[in-house]
Amino acid sequence: MNWISIGAINMAVAVACGAFAAHGLKPRLSAEQMAWWQTGTQYFFYHALGLLIVGMLLRLSLISPTIAWVMQLGIVLFTGSLYLMALGMPRWLGAITPIGGTLFIIAWIWLAISVAKHTSSV
Repeated sequence: MNWISIGAINMAVAVACGAFAAHGLKPRLSAEQMAWWQTGTQYFFYHALGLLIVGMLLRLSLISPTIAWVMQLGIVLFTGSLYLMALGMPRWLGAITPIGGTLFIIAWIWLAISVAKHTSSV
């Protein structure tokens, strides 16, 4: 998998989601729904950038590709659940959001440990 390309595609989709909210959804959503959408988009951007970094580190063979998969799944679960709730889907989807957040934390810690292990032997 080319995780740099996947990260870039995620960035493009994050921009589109932000623009969609600003230009299409804002007049239709409550303040709470808009806050969910904005939080989803903010974390989408952070982790799409994270995927770009992960993709570069993968090219250098410094980390496991599983880190990218964990981060991507975090994006889908965290951002996806917030977007769906913002669009009026059931609030129980909010129970999925912390699973995505936990995957983000796991991916970042795993990334830090992997890079630290590799660079400490250099």
